[in-house]
Parts: sequence; C-alpha cells; structure tokens
Amino acid sequence: MIWFLEGQSSQRDILIGAREALPANVRIFASHRQDRPEITAQADVSFQEPLDNETRIDWVIATALEHGIKVILAGRIGSYYEAARERFDAAGLQLVTGGMSMETFNNVDDKSRFTAEAERAGLACIPAVTVGNARELAAAYETLSSQGEVCIKPVVGIYGQGFWRFKADVDPFRCLENPDAREVDFETYLNIYKSGAERAPMLVMPYLPGSECSVDMVCEAGKPVAFVGRRKQGVHQTFERESAAVELALKAAAHFKCDGLVNVQTRDDQDGVPHLLEINPRYSGGIGYTRATGVNLAGIFAARRLGLPEPAVQWVNDVRVKPITVAVVAPS
Repeated sequence: MIWFLEGQSSQRDILIGAREALPANVRIFASHRQDRPEITAQADVSFQEPLDNETRIDWVIATALEHGIKVILAGRIGSYYEAARERFDAAGLQLVTGGMSMETFNNVDDKSRFTAEAERAGLACIPAVTVGNARELAAAYETLSSQGEVCIKPVVGIYGQGFWRFKADVDPFRCLENPDAREVDFETYLNIYKSGAERAPMLVMPYLPGSECSVDMVCEAGKPVAFVGRRKQGVHQTFERESAAVELALKAAAHFKCDGLVNVQTRDDQDGVPHLLEINPRYSGGIGYTRATGVNLAGIFAARRLGLPEPAVQWVNDVRVKPITVAVVAPS
C-alpha cells in the first residue's frame, strides 16, 4: 500500500497515474489539509491532515502503522518530513521526500547556495549576485545591466513568487496594472524596495531570453530512472526526452541526490544553450501532462517503490497538450 500526502495541485493527476499502473488489490491512500474530495476521491482511502506540521508528522506515522502502509510520498513540505526521517525508519516506513538527506533541501531551497553548488559542480547555471540592501541591489544591477536584461527573485521561494524582470522602456505603472507580466523598470522597483524595513535576500541575475524546459522525473537515490521534458510553445506544451536541457536536468538531479518524483527547470540563453534555473524536490503542477507521451511517471514511481512491475514506456512523438479548466463533481 502507498500513501500520497498533500502535494501540488497535480496531486489528482498523480493518483490517477498510480491507479492506472497498480494492480486493483493494491490500495492507494491520499490526504490533504483542506477538504479537497475532487483530489482525494481518486484514492481508495482518503484522510484530512492536521494543519500543524509537527502534529502532522506524528499523525502520519501513527496512521500509516494503523493501516499497514509501507510507502509514503511527501508532497508540499518534504523538508519537514526529511528532518524526521529517523522516526519513519524506526517505524519501518519507507519515506520518500524528494531528497536523501537535509543536504539536498538545504542546497536547492536556498537559490544562492544552489547556484554556488551548481557552479562548483560544473553544471551550467545562471550567474547570480545575492543582495540584501538597496546599495547592493543598485550595484548588482549596474554591473549586470551593462551585459543585457536583468531579473530578480528571492533567495528562498516557490511558484515564481517575487520574480521580476527589469525593463528600461516599460511604463512604471505596469507593475500595478498588469502584475502577472512580471515586468518593472528598475528605478520603480528600487524606490519601492527602499521604502520599507529590512528585506529578505534577493538574487540579481541576467535574464535569459530563451525558452524554459521543465523536466519531470522519477529518481532513486540520485539516479533518474524515468523522465520527460516539457516546454511551453505558445498556448501549448510540447515534450522532449533527448535534448541538452534534459541532459543537464538529469545531471543536476544526480548531483543534488534527488529521490522521488522531482522537477528540474532550465532556461536557454540567446544561443539556445540551457542553464539551470532551479530544482524542486517534489512533483510539479504540470506532471500530469506527461502521461500524454506514453510515460506514466507516477505509475512508474509507485510500482517500483512497491516492488511491482512498472508500466511500459511507449513514447509518442510530436504530442502537444493545452491545459484547460474543467468542472468535476466533488463527492460530499
């Protein structure tokens, strides 16, 4: 039996993929902190998790033992579970967090540390300057803007929160009128930055003009065993398995000792050369799209962890997908 704890919005897709791959007699468990039956109803058994993280860990261990669950995949807060790994090991539970130790999370969650480690390992990444005050921010921008466009993002963060692209010719009001564009002129940003109290550390870096590749993969003790790259092309997403971006992502996952369902993002420079953006030690929001290629990553993960035959990979070429929003009945 396998348990998928609260994860990204794609937890529903993960459960569907696992169910397609596993024998009917293997029960799938799922849980979420919120009342999300449209997600958890895809499992055979579902729970609502406690809100407090420490309470949740105690509850997860006790519940897994009560129901005879052997494999547990942490979703959103893998680092909290990783810090408690010894307790899961002592209980005879196989915990999968996205990493093999806290070192993985420490290295990938802190983007400044991630960049330094990637450079040390010889993995192509975007050079960045860490800034903690207005003087440092202005100096970093002056240095980097002489070489091209510049962007900024938090040292620690997810979902692209806090990312802004500096554009000299953009209307200063645009950042309020259309914040989703993530474009602002530097002087406006600097003035807002200086207006408040102490700021969290930020990374200032060159803005690469090429496309992004998001590589979803199944890793086991630092070894990628199945993977699919996704790239946005207008309103569609296309897929790739043999490309420089995918190769770079696989090397990065191995170096940072990823373990489980993880996601690595790259971005191409003006010459089409990929550079690392970040590693997410959890499955992505778009991982469900990859099943259209004939690669069931969630099913491969679940089957291998349970020691069962994994679903065959039947790669389909030239697939395009477009995400749409549909209504589903949420069981009461």
